[in-house]
Amino acid sequence: MQKARPIPTSTPQEPADASWIKKLGPGLITGAADDDPSGIASYSQAGAQFGFGMLWTLLFTYPLMVGIQIVSARIGRVTGHGLATNIRKHYPAWLLYGIVSLLLIANTINIAADVAAMGDAMKLVVGGSAHLYAVGFGLISVLLQVFIPYSRYVRVLKWLTLALLAYVGTVFVVHVPWAHLFSKSVLPQLSWQPAYITTIVAVFGTTISPYLFFWQASQEVEELRANPQLHALKEAPEQARAGFGRIKVDTYIGMGFSNLIAFFIMLTTAITLNAHGITDIQTSAQAAQALRPIAGNFAFMLFSLGIIGTGLLAIPVLAGSAAYAMAGAFKWKNSLEDEPSMAPRFYGIIVIATLVGVMLGFTSIDPIKALYWSAVVNGVISAPIMAVMMLMAARPDIMGKLVITRKLKLLGWICTAVMTAAVVAMFVTPSA
Repeated sequence: MQKARPIPTSTPQEPADASWIKKLGPGLITGAADDDPSGIASYSQAGAQFGFGMLWTLLFTYPLMVGIQIVSARIGRVTGHGLATNIRKHYPAWLLYGIVSLLLIANTINIAADVAAMGDAMKLVVGGSAHLYAVGFGLISVLLQVFIPYSRYVRVLKWLTLALLAYVGTVFVVHVPWAHLFSKSVLPQLSWQPAYITTIVAVFGTTISPYLFFWQASQEVEELRANPQLHALKEAPEQARAGFGRIKVDTYIGMGFSNLIAFFIMLTTAITLNAHGITDIQTSAQAAQALRPIAGNFAFMLFSLGIIGTGLLAIPVLAGSAAYAMAGAFKWKNSLEDEPSMAPRFYGIIVIATLVGVMLGFTSIDPIKALYWSAVVNGVISAPIMAVMMLMAARPDIMGKLVITRKLKLLGWICTAVMTAAVVAMFVTPSA
């Protein structure tokens, strides 16, 4: 276990006056990773099937996403520990092991779907073997995480977020009826049809996922380890104002970026695919291919390259969040700043989760069905994880005097209730 760093008599503050760009980090990367190839497939299907009728969901989930991610970030920043470590210290073992096991399974399946989508996208662009590309992307991701220290690797991840701008670019090569778009987004026509409800659940489940909670909390801890001037706020409350301010800016912008990109993906497929009667999209690569004859080669190329870029961003987050959860549960040393020899079991989970995900692409397992069950698992564990997070964030014995505010508490519990309702709807709504 890492030794606590001594706190100087005069503890340095976080740079409260730093530019907003320098304040971006865990929140930005977490938000961008939410738009992984599997998420792109869900947003593409929503746009293709229902046109502008699903755009409202991304406006609705934004404040909820911001609230719950700020809660997770605050837990990491205040306590100096990730979510799994805090759950281990304060809750029953069966709850911890159940959550961590399901998270590992769901993330591995999600990695499998993402690397497969990246391989398919690369094949669409340059030809060749999709399986070979998938293996290459998996290996690149593993090597980056294992052999590059966090302080340098995080810069790579920040630059990879720019890949998502490809989906902003696609909108500018097609005609957008802005007035109609605005009315449908702000005043949607809701439906109780099973297919509509199922798609809402898919969008909610894609936007608010458990691995994002674990990743952002752990990245706040990594930020502490990377900067010797910073300390857990429970021990150095004088840093709280600047620390919470940075988290707020980072998370608002990161989640806004995430939902904006998802909005553009849904909008692009609504304008092109739905308008031309193409309503059944199962994968992100299929969405890119369907765009080509309608929106042209440039839109197709942007969409395809975006799949590859966001996949390179999301796979480390999926594997890393699983590793942080396992390490926290079993008291393993864990930090992307450490050499692999110093934290072998932590890095072992990253390698195993990624390579098993790659190998699943060579089996007879249907990736679409696998992704569906991954979404089911994520949905099932999201609500209880959020409930535990909300309870932890309000406990003085965990957070000291820095328990969450009433506003955050309200927003977090609303988000938890919405996800609980989504899970119930997923099980009670008959198949379309």
